Amino acid sequence: MASNRIGRINAEIQQELSALLRTVKDPRVSGAMLTVTHVDTTGDLRCARIYISAMDRTNEKDLMRGLKSAAPYLRRELGSRLGLRYTPELQFFADDSIAHGAHILEMLHHVKPANPANADIVLPEDQK
Repeated sequence: MASNRIGRINAEIQQELSALLRTVKDPRVSGAMLTVTHVDTTGDLRCARIYISAMDRTNEKDLMRGLKSAAPYLRRELGSRLGLRYTPELQFFADDSIAHGAHILEMLHHVKPANPANADIVLPEDQK
């Protein structure tokens, strides 16, 4: 039963942080297109690992530094919105799963069929 509660809290933190990231005034953060991909909160609600994916990955280290400096502000705002007894300490991590998935998809588009003779066969409508 506790894991279900943690799952709901993770989803709520993810939703609220997605909205709060737009209010951060730090130029390292405000100019970036960010997505909160995953939240993992400990069972005692003392610590939350926030996985962030950025559209532009060239300044990722600066972005992570900006998020680390904005963490107290985000924690305070999150605490006022969630109404939990303990607001978890926020730790931000870069998540490259979206870029990795796009890379795999690109590789799959370049894969050639194993039998080139059968590549152009079109099935009749009744066999689809």
